[in-house]
Amino acid sequence: MTLVPTADLVAAARAAGTGVLAFNVITIEYAQAIAAAAQRSRRPAILQISQNAARYHSGVSAIAAASAEVAWKSSADLSLHLDHVDDISLLEQAPDAGFSSVMVDASALAYAANVSVTRKATDWAHEHRLWVEAELGYVGGKPDAPASAHTAGVRTDPSEAARYVAETGVDALAVAVGSSHAMADRTASLDLDLVAAIRDAVPVPLVLHGSSGVPLEQIRAAVAHGMVKINVGTALNVAFTDAVRDALPRSRDPRRYLAAGRDAVTGAVEQLLTLLPAVP
Repeated sequence: MTLVPTADLVAAARAAGTGVLAFNVITIEYAQAIAAAAQRSRRPAILQISQNAARYHSGVSAIAAASAEVAWKSSADLSLHLDHVDDISLLEQAPDAGFSSVMVDASALAYAANVSVTRKATDWAHEHRLWVEAELGYVGGKPDAPASAHTAGVRTDPSEAARYVAETGVDALAVAVGSSHAMADRTASLDLDLVAAIRDAVPVPLVLHGSSGVPLEQIRAAVAHGMVKINVGTALNVAFTDAVRDALPRSRDPRRYLAAGRDAVTGAVEQLLTLLPAVP
């Protein structure tokens, strides 16, 4: 029965020179699949619930409680992370909902506004014992994205990243290095030299968003160049939806086709968990 702080999982991975995988949870089947894969592979994992997922469930409390219960019943080390938050009222619910960490997302704002919003949110979060991730640069693929991952000027600048971390006090930094959210095919190309330059410039662990679109060998290379927390969402959606689509014509019982989706996600998660070296 294990629910551990995100900070501990990230710190252990960073110290071991490896990465820790963070998976988006949309329904309870996703949480069950991630926990099953983590237990089977004997690897830790982060259960992420995004602001969008919380809205889908008409609030974060129910899906967070379900995910936490799944984590407590697993023998794997699992943490609960609130992802892509720009709604301060949602941030303020995080401690009581069982989260140990949060990603404050002000990345669509200009630099000064991003710093101001993130600094204020980070101060509050630290007062409530939350580990904080934020984003500098702009990872493409979001529904409201003003730019793609390849637009000039959107990638994270190492010197600006160092200043940003100092000014905001965040515990981890998500960076724009060529990946994009919502990619169903692994065709993204990461700037690994930029990853290494940012790693050398900032004192906090780096986070890769949009990993579903990154070839597996590049995920390994990104970790070798300094990425620590690796976020995965769309790849799970693809596995789940394909399995449900295949099973649906054979059953009118949702438990049967949802179980097929859950099993497919378990396989996808296990493949990714075993992609990186384990923490000794």
